[in-house]
Amino acid sequence: MSYLERIQECHQYDRSKFLDFIIADEVMGLTDRSFAEQLKRWSDIFTVTNNQLILNPELKTFDERTQAVKPILETLHEEGVIDTWVDELYAVSHTFEEEPRMAVERAATSFLGIRGYGIHINGLVKKSDGIYCWVAVRAKDKPFWPGKLDQMVAGGQGIGISLMENVIKESAEEAAIPEELASQAQERGRLHYCTESSRGISMDTLFNYDLWLPEDFTPENTDGEVDSFVLMSLEEMAEIIDTTDHFKQNCNLVNIDLLIRSGMIANNHPDFDEITSLLYAPAMSL
Repeated sequence: MSYLERIQECHQYDRSKFLDFIIADEVMGLTDRSFAEQLKRWSDIFTVTNNQLILNPELKTFDERTQAVKPILETLHEEGVIDTWVDELYAVSHTFEEEPRMAVERAATSFLGIRGYGIHINGLVKKSDGIYCWVAVRAKDKPFWPGKLDQMVAGGQGIGISLMENVIKESAEEAAIPEELASQAQERGRLHYCTESSRGISMDTLFNYDLWLPEDFTPENTDGEVDSFVLMSLEEMAEIIDTTDHFKQNCNLVNIDLLIRSGMIANNHPDFDEITSLLYAPAMSL
């Protein structure tokens, strides 16, 4: 494997497998055809054609759309079609800043193929022999990517909470980082990716943060989603990413960005132009 291949893994999809999800004459997502077949049962809410999944245009407001779709998604979860449930609402929008068209359950985002948002925090430590990074080992009972390596803190960005509020909340829940320290996290950019999965398509934007931690600080998980934390040098991280699949797939994007910014992956790397072109590509246009 290679850095480039890690990035390519997060950019694999066949658009012909998906229907354009239309809200008020806009394409807001790419919905898996098999999931759209399930939605045909609610013909008063959804219309399914050969190329489109159309939300009833008579639903004109955020609240009307959200309330109309909510019981449908709950029924599909009860039937096992939507295999998990987070009980957290995600905005349906093209960008994080724009006004959302509606809100849906987080677990349904891949099925509907709407853009998801998340925060990822690099827990960095400067030592006499270089820069180190705290890495989380995901709990083995997690439904997705069990036992894989992850950012020290990472979480979905639900609706109705600011990025920094979420940074502070997730830092406390996942690593017992006090608010005074977590609030020092600095946003370092956004990464976009789109890839097929067994649940549909993941079309996500990741907000990346660096948080510099004291040498004597050790993160502790409080929500049961992490088995342990490991402090590794950037050199060790680079080797793991380049030669193994130990990290959760989308975390490799955040890690590679960190390695580029720290100079571990420099412009003399044979794949540098391809790596940066794909890693920093703009969000896919629908």
